[in-house]
Amino acid sequence: MNSFALASIVLVHGGFVDGSGWEDVHRILRDDGYEVSIVQNPTKSLTEDAEFTRRVIDAQSKPVILVGHSYGGAVITEAGNNPYVKGLVYITAFAPDRGESVGSLIKDPVPGAPVPPILPPKDGYLALDKTKFAASFAGDLSPAKAAFMADSQVPWGLDALNGAVTQAAWRVKPSWYLVVKDDKMIPLAAQRMMAQRAGSAVMEVPGSHAVYVSRPKDVAMLIERAAKEATAMK
Repeated sequence: MNSFALASIVLVHGGFVDGSGWEDVHRILRDDGYEVSIVQNPTKSLTEDAEFTRRVIDAQSKPVILVGHSYGGAVITEAGNNPYVKGLVYITAFAPDRGESVGSLIKDPVPGAPVPPILPPKDGYLALDKTKFAASFAGDLSPAKAAFMADSQVPWGLDALNGAVTQAAWRVKPSWYLVVKDDKMIPLAAQRMMAQRAGSAVMEVPGSHAVYVSRPKDVAMLIERAAKEATAMK
């Protein structure tokens, strides 16, 4: 156990899910001595989610390592400008630049790239096709677990999808990126492009978009690396 951990970890979930998927990552980090908080964003709008995240950041007692999965990457890119944040960790996540949104990043997929099975919006919210959820989002989870995640989806707001970043925190703060090679939601080339653009330290692993559930040890390993390296920087 690292009882002298110098950072607090704040975990931010993505679209269609809630923070409960971080449970095993949370346990590993806590066992290793880190203070860990999980943001429960409503995923209605990027502005609101960034504000929810800032409130959690402000409640921490140590410098913060801010971690985002998928759409959560857009949230940490916006909220990460908070002065308490010392580093950003993207877990197969979107890392938009100023003026970009998740919507603008996915609107022109390259030929042959996997296309997420997002259903047409209803009342301003999006959902994934339950019959295709496992294959696209959770291909390395048990069928029962993938079915539960499909059935417990959180509606994802169009204002979250299309919310544009006002200032990209990765331009001024160090970042780390977990590239997931079998992701069917964010194409591998897109992950690598965003990581390179942000100047992120990169770790690559096999796994599905739900890597934070299926491979929590790898996810926690990168977060702990980021915490150690970021707090060592002057």
